[in-house]
Formats: sequence, C-alpha cells, structure tokens
Amino acid sequence: MTEHGPSGPHPGLRSGQIYLDYNGTTPVDPRVVDAMLPYLREHFGNPSSTHHYGQEPRHALARARDQLAGLVGGTADEITFTASGSEADALAIRGAVLAGRLDGAHIITQDTEHPAVLETCRSLQRLHGVDVTYLPVDQHGRVDPQAVADAITARTTLVSIMFANNETGTLQPVREIAEVAHRHGVLVHTDAAQGLGKMPVDVRRLGVDLLTVVGHKMYAPKGIGALWVRTGGRLEPIAYGGGQERDLRAGTENVALAVALGAAAELSAADLTTGEADRLRGLRDELSHRLADRLPGRVRLNGHPTERLPNTVNFTIASPAGDQLLAAIPGIAASTGSACHAGSTEPSPVLAAMARDPSSTAHEGDRVPSAIRFSLGRWTTADDISRAATLIAEGATVTRQDSRPSDGLAPATPSGP
Repeated sequence: MTEHGPSGPHPGLRSGQIYLDYNGTTPVDPRVVDAMLPYLREHFGNPSSTHHYGQEPRHALARARDQLAGLVGGTADEITFTASGSEADALAIRGAVLAGRLDGAHIITQDTEHPAVLETCRSLQRLHGVDVTYLPVDQHGRVDPQAVADAITARTTLVSIMFANNETGTLQPVREIAEVAHRHGVLVHTDAAQGLGKMPVDVRRLGVDLLTVVGHKMYAPKGIGALWVRTGGRLEPIAYGGGQERDLRAGTENVALAVALGAAAELSAADLTTGEADRLRGLRDELSHRLADRLPGRVRLNGHPTERLPNTVNFTIASPAGDQLLAAIPGIAASTGSACHAGSTEPSPVLAAMARDPSSTAHEGDRVPSAIRFSLGRWTTADDISRAATLIAEGATVTRQDSRPSDGLAPATPSGP
C-alpha cells in the first residue's frame, strides 16, 4: 500500500480535503469500478436466462459469491445478495422469527445496535407482538455475554448483536455470545458491516448463523449488500416472486453490483494479508497521541481502549459541541455520529447508552454532545493525520467557550487491535 492508496490518489477525494469518515461510507475503489463496468455495458443479460446472453452474468454471480464467501469464511451457496445492509438485517431478523414459532417469539439485541436492527425488532413488536429484550452496554459499549445468558428464555428465537459499533469501533464478544446462545438452541445474527475488510471476520470461528455484509463500507458502491446464511438455516423471505437467491430474495439480480461486491471482497481479503490493518492502527494511534499532546486534559476516548476497530477513534474534545468543532474545521470530513442518523439533532444514542452504565463517572454524560468520530481508510495518509491533528487542535482552541483548564477528561488511550 502506497502513501496515496493502492493506485494513486482517489479521483473522488478532493485535493486539500481530509476524508476521515470511512465508517460513514467509503469511496468506490477504481479497481471495483473496472470489474463492474462490463456488466453495465456488454453483459446485460438476465442471469436466469438459459440462452447465450444469460451465461456470462450467471457465471459472474457465481464468481462474486465465491469471492465474498472467501472473505467471510463461508461457502458460495450460503451467500444471498441484497440491496443493502438494512435489507440483509431485516431478512435475517424478520426471516428467522417468521420462519419459526411466531406466537410468543422472543428476540435479544442491545441498546447500541444499528437502526436497521432496532427498527426491525420494533416492527416485529408492533405488528406481531414479538417480545424484544434490549440489553444495556457497559461504559465502553460492550454487552456482557452473561447478560445474554440471563435474558434467554424457552421462547427466544434469535440473538442479534453487531460485530463492531459504527460510532465507537467497539468490538462485541460475538463468539462468546454465540456459544451462550447455541447452548440454548438459539440462532445468532451479527451485523458485520463495519468489521469486514478491517480485520479478520470468520463465520465459522465466530459461530454465528447469520451475518450481514454491506458493500459501501468496503469500497463497493452503495445499493449492494449480502446476508450469509449458515447451511440449513430457514428464513421467511421478505420479497416473494421468481425464486432468485435460493428463494430468499426474489427479483432479478443486479449483476454489476454483485460483481462489484465480489471484487471489493477479494481486495479486502488481500488487504488483510498485506498489513493494511496495522497501517491504519498506527495512523489512528498517531492521531490520538498528537491530539493528547496538543490538547492536554481535554481529549477523552469514547469506546473500548483495546477491543475496537483498527481504523476508528471517537473522541470527546472539551468543550465545544462536536458539530461546532467540525464547522470550524471544514477541511476535515468527519462525523458526530452514525450517518444513519443524518439530520438528527439528538445526542448519539450509542454514547448515551454507554453513559447510563452504573460504573460510568460523573462526567460520562458530558461527553455525548461533544463527541466526534474519525474513521480512516485505504486512502488515508500520514500527512492527512499530521494535518488533521493540527486543524483539530486549532479548531478546538478557537471554539472553546468554557474557560475551565480541565473538564476531568482522561487522556485518549492510543492502544488497540
């Protein structure tokens, strides 16, 4: 990996601007674009057709399934393409519940899940009377596997716990949770949108039954995702029709986007063997160190100090609100929370849930409105991090309204996976 990414500067990233919102979305890798273009221009046939024009699209779908299966550790026949991660989450959760005993069904999830999971659970509560347990998280944003065990009943159908939080990068103990759930015969789903391509994610090692993939989080276009379904798993479809995607998702497949997802998966798998995660971790920690040095006593890490994604850091920088600080540094593209809450003026529900942990300090609630997420990616350079640290520190100094020398915030912890 060069200082300017795998093939030079990305054409979509503006010169002089620093993009640190890779968890919100990634730029499409030019190599992914090259892979999908033939299926927009020449190979237009319906992959379900038996004549010549359907052959290459059908073969392309098979290759894409193989590529994606290779990234997650599954097999090609366990991959179902969807139009988004949200659809994959809905298929996993709604599909598992409706395929089982609906009367008295029970789901377990957590307070800091992605909205696609939370809203699907709420819809099942509202429309079908399904019982849902929303587990709390600790001050680092983690769910206790014992809390999962305690919540399981004879009616529990599914546990849905994300692999890594999109705002803080905190990793959940999914493997331990799966072991607990399976001892009671309960299915386990994990939304791995943020983890795939950033660190190894193996469905067999995790022990899950269902896993969500999102294309635009790993350098593929928006509008494509997938659900890995363990062989033998039964789901009720959410789109009925011609029987595509093993009868789980009707509708003619978008071959070009499936090819793009497959290519992105292959590139991401290669990244894991070439030290990209270590490169991003080093840059992430460099940003932490530089800000801690330039803003002593004013920077606090939100999330787990070690069990978190290598590309993600979420800070509270006392004392301006996060949106005020970002407005003061327009040269940096970052986020005050999840892109899925765009337009919301409410504080981050993820950080609010973490602040509710009984072991939280008196200052935990103060960090919520001032938090900013910085997420790095394939085109992030050392120069980006150096310039970003300078701009953030200068912006925090200019916008600071509170004259207190310290808000009791502990320095950010730079170490992590």
